[in-house]
Amino acid sequence: MGRERKEVTGCRFAAEDGALRIHQAIARRLGTAILTGVHKPGDLFEGEIEASERLRVSRTAYREAVRILVAKGMLESRPKAGTRVLPRARWNVLDPEMLAWMFAGEPERDFIRDLFELRGVIEPAAAEFAARRRTDEQLAVMTQALEEMEEKGLSTPEGRAADQRFHHAILVATHNDALVALASSVGAAVGWTTTFKHRQNLCPRDPLPDHKAVHQAIASRDTAAARNGMMELLRLAMADMDIAPPEPCRN
Repeated sequence: MGRERKEVTGCRFAAEDGALRIHQAIARRLGTAILTGVHKPGDLFEGEIEASERLRVSRTAYREAVRILVAKGMLESRPKAGTRVLPRARWNVLDPEMLAWMFAGEPERDFIRDLFELRGVIEPAAAEFAARRRTDEQLAVMTQALEEMEEKGLSTPEGRAADQRFHHAILVATHNDALVALASSVGAAVGWTTTFKHRQNLCPRDPLPDHKAVHQAIASRDTAAARNGMMELLRLAMADMDIAPPEPCRN
C-alpha cells in the first residue's frame, strides 16, 4: 500500500515573495516545507489539479514549481504514480537556492558542520593551488575584496558579499575547471554560514586577520602557508560557531 496523499502546504503569494515569479515562489514554499519536515521523504503530494486550486495558482505555475524541485532532487514526479518526496540523500543540498531556503530558518547544526567539513576538503587545497598559479589580476581581486571586508565589516551584506568574492577568487585562481565549477556552491556556503553566525551574535573575534594571512601567503606564492592558513581560518570559524567535529568511531 502506498502512503496517503498529503495536501500541499497552503500559502499566499504576496510582498514577502519579493521579485520572485509565481512558480519560483511556489517552489520556495514547497521546498521549505520539505526541508522543515512538513512533507517527509516518501510522502505523496495531492494531484496537480487539487494542488493548484488549493494554492489558487495556475496549473502551469504549479507544474513549473514541481519541475524546479525535481531538478534539485527533492521530488520525483511520474505519470499515474504522482509526485513524491525523495530521500534526503537524493537532494542537491549544495544548490545555492536550496541553501538559501535552509538558512531562511534554523538549519541543523550537523548540516552546518557538514558544510565546514566540505570547505575543509576543498578550500585548503584551492589556496595551495592559487598560491602556485594565481595571476596578478586574480590577486588584485582578492586584495579588493579584503579591503571591502575591512571597510564594511562582515556584519553587513556588503562585507559578506566581499567575503564571498574573496573565496570565489581563490577557487578561480586555481585554474582548475573542476574546482571553479564548485565556486557557486562554496560561495553560497561561505555566505550563509557567515550570515548565520552574525544572526546568532556569534562573533567573538575579528576573522579579517585570518583572511589576510591566506592572502599574504598566496601573494608570496607560499603554497604550504596558503594551505595551512586556510585550514586555520576554517578551524577558527567552526570554533566561533561552537561546532565541534564529530567524535571518532570506536570499535
